[in-house]
Amino acid sequence: MADCIRLGVIGCGNAFRQLHLPALTACADVRIVAACDSVPERAKETGAPRIFRDYRELLALPDVDAVDICMPTFLHKTMIVEALRAGKHVFCEKPDARNAEEMEEIAEAAHASGRVLMVMRNNRFLETSQFLKAQVDAGAMGKIYLARCGWIRRRGIPGRGGWITTKAKAGGGPLIDLGIHMIDLAVWLMGNPRPVTATGVAYREFADNMATPDSRHAGFGERVENGVFDVEDLAAGFVRFDNGACLQVECSWASNIKRETRYVNLLGNRAGAEWRDNSLEIFSQVGDRVVDIAPRFVNREEGHGANLRHFFDVLQGKAQPEYSVEQGLNVMRIIDGIYRSAAQGKEVSL
Repeated sequence: MADCIRLGVIGCGNAFRQLHLPALTACADVRIVAACDSVPERAKETGAPRIFRDYRELLALPDVDAVDICMPTFLHKTMIVEALRAGKHVFCEKPDARNAEEMEEIAEAAHASGRVLMVMRNNRFLETSQFLKAQVDAGAMGKIYLARCGWIRRRGIPGRGGWITTKAKAGGGPLIDLGIHMIDLAVWLMGNPRPVTATGVAYREFADNMATPDSRHAGFGERVENGVFDVEDLAAGFVRFDNGACLQVECSWASNIKRETRYVNLLGNRAGAEWRDNSLEIFSQVGDRVVDIAPRFVNREEGHGANLRHFFDVLQGKAQPEYSVEQGLNVMRIIDGIYRSAAQGKEVSL
C-alpha cells in the first residue's frame, strides 16, 4: 500500500457527510479520488476530482485502492462483493448485511479476495470501550457469564415510511439498526464466544404514532409520507453461547421510557461493569469490601473517526484488524435468530 491511500466513496448522504467525511478530512494520508452518488451535487461535496452516478464505473478505476460504502442496507451485500472482486479494500457502514445468508456470501468473497473488509464498529473504538476490553483481556473481570445490552429510545423512528422501515430493504427495525451496535460491543467484550441458540420477541406498537422525535439520531433516512412500516419498533432477545455465557438484548426506536440510552452490562465472577452512553463504571471487591470504580476519560469523541483511522492503519500495515468477517457473521446470526424466534414463538438454533 502506498503512503497515500486513494479512496473511492460510494454514497454521500447524511451518514457519510456527518460521520465519515470529517474523519476522512483529518487523515493526511488519505485522498478521495472518486465519489459516487445518485445526486451528483452531494458527491461533489467530497472534493473528489471524478464524480459518478454508477458505482461500477468507480470500481473499474485502477487507481482506487479502497472504497468507503455508505449506502442503504439492501445494497451492502452486492456492493461489498463486487468491490472485493474488483480488488478493492472495503470499509462499509453498518449493518453488514440484511441477514446471515447475505453475510455468508460476503464472507466467501472476502476470503477469496485477500483484501481487507471492515464494517463500522465505532463503539469498539471509544476510550471507554477500549479500557474495558483491556480489563477483560487482562482477566480483571474473571469469567463473564452474563451480559445485557440495548439501545432504547423514547421516540426516535428514523426515515419513517422509507427504506429504513421497509423489511425487504432494511432487514428489520431497531434490532438490526441499533442492536448491531450494542450486540457487537457486548459480544466483543465477552471475547467473541460463538452463539448457539436465541429466543426473541418483536413488537410494532408505534407505526401510527406521529409524536415528534426526541432522538438526535432520528434524522437519518428520508421520511416518506404514507410509506411502508412493516418492521418492529421494539425487539428483545436472549442468546446462549458455546462457553455457557448468556446475553440479554433490548432495542427500540420508540417506547414509553424516561430517556434514550445505550448500554452494555457485564457480570464476571471477579468484577462487573456498566458501559452506558459512553461512560463506564466497574464493580469489584477488595478483600471483604465491595468497591465501585469510575475511571476518568479525556477523549469522549465518537468512535467513527477512530474506526476509519484503524482501517487505514491496517491497510498500511500499522495495525492488526479488530474486526473479522466471522465476527460480523456471528452478530448477523444472533439478529437472524431473534427474528426467527419471534416469528416462531420458540427458541431456535443458530
